[in-house]
Amino acid sequence: MSNKITSIFKKELREMFRDKKSLSMMLLTPIMIPLMILGMSALFESQVNTPIDDYNRIGFNYDMNDIEENLAASMDIKVVHGSTNDLKEKYSNEEIDLFVTKDGNTYTINGDNNETTSRASALVNSYFTAYKESLQNSYLQRNKIKSDDVINIITVKENISTAQNFFGNYITNYSFLFIIMAIAISAMYPATDTTAGEKERGTLETLLTFPIKGRDIIVGKYLSVTFSSILTGIFSLILTIVALLAANNMFEIYKDTNLMMSPTGIIFATIVIIAYSFLISGLNIAIASKCKTFKEAQSALTPVMFISFFPGMIAFLINLKTSTLLSMIPFLNYTLVFTDITNGDVNYINIFLMLLSTIAIIIAVLGIIIKQYKSEKILFTN
Repeated sequence: MSNKITSIFKKELREMFRDKKSLSMMLLTPIMIPLMILGMSALFESQVNTPIDDYNRIGFNYDMNDIEENLAASMDIKVVHGSTNDLKEKYSNEEIDLFVTKDGNTYTINGDNNETTSRASALVNSYFTAYKESLQNSYLQRNKIKSDDVINIITVKENISTAQNFFGNYITNYSFLFIIMAIAISAMYPATDTTAGEKERGTLETLLTFPIKGRDIIVGKYLSVTFSSILTGIFSLILTIVALLAANNMFEIYKDTNLMMSPTGIIFATIVIIAYSFLISGLNIAIASKCKTFKEAQSALTPVMFISFFPGMIAFLINLKTSTLLSMIPFLNYTLVFTDITNGDVNYINIFLMLLSTIAIIIAVLGIIIKQYKSEKILFTN
């Protein structure tokens, strides 16, 4: 790195760290990540571990026999008897969570489509499954048939790894999207200030009169914005690891699940974060350089933040898998590679292709920006 690039780099860093807004973007945004991780985990926990008393008031329009009453008591079902019309009224008044009507040997579970009814319906279905099994056993015993020979005619076992579960995968992958969002936000302000901001204040014109090549100016500015983005990304990753470790120990939904990445995974996750920081910083500077004012640049860069965030979110929602082609698509590749890393699948080819596409885009973007700074048109952009 030449002395002139180093001087520009140091100058931009001094201004950046003196600016309270830049510091707040770099430090405060990552602090939100642990809050989001713990908040989402608490929400998942509350949904999964809803107390049974919130949905166990079940109405029956018929008299239950001893087997049914004992079974209902063992499953903590609060039985409410009444006619069909009485039960409908109680259900509409939220006095019961569900009601069952009987017509011969047909039992109908009645209710609306809402979360409480859904939980109550699952409880009642479990009740009827147990009741049906009890009736089947009684019938087979009366006919002197061994129940195991009929009911347990096959045996089904599960051999599913508990290293990850749905909630574990969800929170781990979304934590990376939070990191991506934090980096995008932290890169936007310094990229805007060092280009459109300087143009608006008139300091860029003074800077261009110095015996410094436009290439050195833009490379110095680019490296300073990238440096701040990397700091934000690393800080966010550290906070994410701490938050995941805390969530792993705090919430029952992560029982028997390891949310933590391996040391190798952390290293490659850091590489992904650094690559993304280089790319988003270059794009922000390229777009902000075209703007005349700070406000105009912020408006122009806002879509970039969303564009960098949504492809990864959609990929995770539809469970998109990494491929050779997708590893080269900007923004999408970072999320896919990171997902593979968290799942313990470190594919060196996909990581290499991600880095290769990032480098190619950065070179193209820097070439465009350097060409702009070689011309006085940079001061009079329409």
